[in-house]
Amino acid sequence: MTSLRSTLKSATAFAAFSLSFPLASWAEEPLPVVATFLILGDMVERIGGEHIALTTLVGPDGDAHVYQPTPKAARSVAEADVLFLNGLDFEGWLERLAEAASFDGTMVVATNGVVPIAFDDHDDHDDHDDHDDHDDHEDHEDHDDHDDHDDHDDHDDHDDHDEHDDHDEHDDHDDHDDHDDHDDHEDHDEHDDHDEHDDHDDHAGHDHGAFDPHAWQSLENAVIYANNIAAGLAQADPENAGDYYANRAAFITEVETLRADIGAMMKSLPADKRTVVTPHDAFGYFAATYDLTFVAPQGMSTDSEVSAADVAALITQIREESISAVFIESITDNRMMQQIANETGATIGGTLYSDALSAQSGPASTYLDMMRHNATTLFDALGN
Repeated sequence: MTSLRSTLKSATAFAAFSLSFPLASWAEEPLPVVATFLILGDMVERIGGEHIALTTLVGPDGDAHVYQPTPKAARSVAEADVLFLNGLDFEGWLERLAEAASFDGTMVVATNGVVPIAFDDHDDHDDHDDHDDHDDHEDHEDHDDHDDHDDHDDHDDHDDHDEHDDHDEHDDHDDHDDHDDHDDHEDHDEHDDHDEHDDHDDHAGHDHGAFDPHAWQSLENAVIYANNIAAGLAQADPENAGDYYANRAAFITEVETLRADIGAMMKSLPADKRTVVTPHDAFGYFAATYDLTFVAPQGMSTDSEVSAADVAALITQIREESISAVFIESITDNRMMQQIANETGATIGGTLYSDALSAQSGPASTYLDMMRHNATTLFDALGN
């Protein structure tokens, strides 16, 4: 009797194992996607959730203006089904990277539908006539007209949101080996053999076009980013479209709450405390939203040359307007701002995050945390 019972137990266990094996082999494979930089990657991760395997090319505190793609980046792009980019000429290096990687997936331009701010002082406006028509956005017009955005609002209460709470903390960034490998951006040893880099000492590939590309600095634009991301993921992975739109709705709810909080904070700043001095010109959309004036000695790109005349003019302006604080950025060499503060008597008001998120241990490890941190830093320095 004991022998029969043992035999039946073993047979039951074997049957259970046999049934579980094919189920495991049929488990859903996450959609391989790439985002060009971490601010965009954070939004993609929030909306994609457990259904995507995300690689972000430019990691924490990285500078996309001067980024040079690595062989590892090319492999990630080659294997991706969807490639998310900011657009507006922010990623001047991306076209060559996609071509080198023979990328044959779908490109999603996150700024499709954004009303861009013109950058009138940029020398090469005339060379970027194609921006007037936004030709590179034409392939994504269906994102704007995606009627089922509204139809998926009923997913706001989707139970699986609770399962995505860990995205807010981005614990899985620690597992993204490619972020750890971004230390080599500073040395670029592997690029020594790339002849084409030698011919680009003038950083022509990093020049921005006729428009300010830093559109994410507006929370209103973040809603447009979220819509484009959700539509791009739903098109590539229709089976999980409901989850993508549910995650989008949850994210937008948080965006709108933060918009109200920051709006009240910025509205309370005195009229004579609404000029902000930063190293490079990356906060135009934030300035337009909250009626602030941002001035910077450097242009749109962190690799722009700064003239002595520009610095002298800025020092004069700070003195004449009695500007009490200047701000540094996480991605720039801040010795110039320290010099300006020393010569004018202004204090360093804090660190702002413009083009990159902080590491997990920092104050701006998610997009929403970055926007909240920047607003609070400005208010604390200017409002007192």
